[in-house]
Amino acid sequence: MAISLRVVSSLLAANSAVSSHFRNLPASGRDFRAATICSAAKQAVETEKREPRGLMKPRRVSPEMKAFLGGTSEIKRADVLKEVWAHIKTHNLQDPANKKVIICDAKLKTIFPGKDQIGFLEIARLITPHFL
Repeated sequence: MAISLRVVSSLLAANSAVSSHFRNLPASGRDFRAATICSAAKQAVETEKREPRGLMKPRRVSPEMKAFLGGTSEIKRADVLKEVWAHIKTHNLQDPANKKVIICDAKLKTIFPGKDQIGFLEIARLITPHFL
């Protein structure tokens, strides 16, 4: 994406220091890539390690989920999904005719009460109440 010097200087006229920088460019430098100027202007900032959020933040779980997980009282939401899917695959609980449908066994019925079968997209929604 090439931008002419006139367009850039008119957009940046409010900032005199930046616009004076562009006025000093040689005539041959009228067309340039905006990304190169932006990246040259940015200084390398050292990023700090932040706490995990969302799916990756360990959270306490309900007693039913704790029993399903084998005693783990705090776990990441992503890891719970992995454990549920591992149980489904290990015990071959997907409907052979429609792989999108999961047939709940006794262990899954403890975390999905009142459900004999669920859709695979429902799993993430149905585990939500188990996080305290």
